[in-house]
Amino acid sequence: QVQLVESGGGSVQAGGSLRLSCVTSGLSFSSYRLAWFRQAPGKEREAVAGIVRGTAYGDSVRGRFTISRDNATKTVNLQMTNLKPEDTAMYYCAAGRDLSRRWSWESAYDYWGQGTQVAVSS
Repeated sequence: QVQLVESGGGSVQAGGSLRLSCVTSGLSFSSYRLAWFRQAPGKEREAVAGIVRGTAYGDSVRGRFTISRDNATKTVNLQMTNLKPEDTAMYYCAAGRDLSRRWSWESAYDYWGQGTQVAVSS
């Protein structure tokens, strides 16, 4: 059974930092692309960052967020710095094997976590 479990969300003031982690199980982890998506209330889900060997970032977070993966512990992390109120959202971890699809497409991912909430106050 595949599981993705996110942690590390919370409340922070603008300019602060948070580190999200996603621990996976049941995957041949090194074969998967991993990604973080987010969804704010009333908005569509947005691709934040993705990683296979190289990394990719959404325009709104590039330069502030860093995605990393640890194949030994089957974990993917998202270091978020200089947080802004517009970063407030539920953050989801995702894993997918279809590398022919764009990293930012939800359809590229087979498995999703339940999410962890991030709230940034001004």
